[in-house]
Amino acid sequence: MANINEIARLAGVSVSTVSRVLNHHKYVSEEKRAAVQKIIDEMNYTPNRNAVDLIRGETKKIGVIIPYTNNQAFDQLLHGVLNRSVEKDYAIIVLPTKYNPDKEIEHLFMLKNKLLDAIIITSRANPWEDILPFTEYGSVISCEYTGHPEIGCSYMDRYASYLEVFQLLKDKGHRNIAFTTARGTESTSTRQTIAAYENVFGKLDRAYQQSDCFRFEDGYAAGQRLLSLDPRPTAVYANGDEVAGGIFKYAKSVGLDIPADLVIIGQENQPVGVGLDLSSLDHQLVKVGEQAFDLAMAKSKAKVETPYKLILRSSI
Repeated sequence: MANINEIARLAGVSVSTVSRVLNHHKYVSEEKRAAVQKIIDEMNYTPNRNAVDLIRGETKKIGVIIPYTNNQAFDQLLHGVLNRSVEKDYAIIVLPTKYNPDKEIEHLFMLKNKLLDAIIITSRANPWEDILPFTEYGSVISCEYTGHPEIGCSYMDRYASYLEVFQLLKDKGHRNIAFTTARGTESTSTRQTIAAYENVFGKLDRAYQQSDCFRFEDGYAAGQRLLSLDPRPTAVYANGDEVAGGIFKYAKSVGLDIPADLVIIGQENQPVGVGLDLSSLDHQLVKVGEQAFDLAMAKSKAKVETPYKLILRSSI
């Protein structure tokens, strides 16, 4: 089997010149590049990418820890990462966890084992204390704010966004407000949602919170439960536009008028929300993903905030 030394001998150049050609280094004359490439083609030589990565000191691969695929919010974050990776010629390795903490740590070991240059965490199952040791081996970028100086983050101010939604509903005269979340109080975003609610309305009656909402069908089921409460909510804030769409469909099925009988606000400005003309809290997750990639590529520990937008449509 051909090796880099044999290619150098046959092409009449140094081993370092062959290495520069393999790594697309620009400081090689066209004559030498052509001679090396001719031998490579004749011998059908394929470089050992792991060896090349070790020589180069980087893999040009970034891992993205993501709890679920086929979830609009996480898909938007991943879409942003992929946008920038294509521009910069990086490979993206998708690392799903289903919020399994052991699986998450297993993925982080890819950084320690030099299989990745960086890892972007879209949402986590482990405490930061268990993640921090891996920053010794490469960049760890979070898509939520963290004050740890070793970790860069691309984030939006979720608490402020939730506060604005609930204050808007209060200003419009609503007092019986329900909301949905993906996870329970083990989730930072859920805790922030509850904190924002209680800042505006006081102590939360947990009957008006519905967790385990991820998709349209979950929203429909949440609508069935929440809209049977006494007193019935006059407004629902959903943790995604697909979930909001399910609530919308159930509300319509029982004869409720939107927004006269029920105000609905969704999240992340997704196509189903646009189609149903639902108001939506847009955290601009594609931009967050793009910025996360830039931080990972630059090995930056900066904290970069992306502003959110509250989009008001006919559902309020």
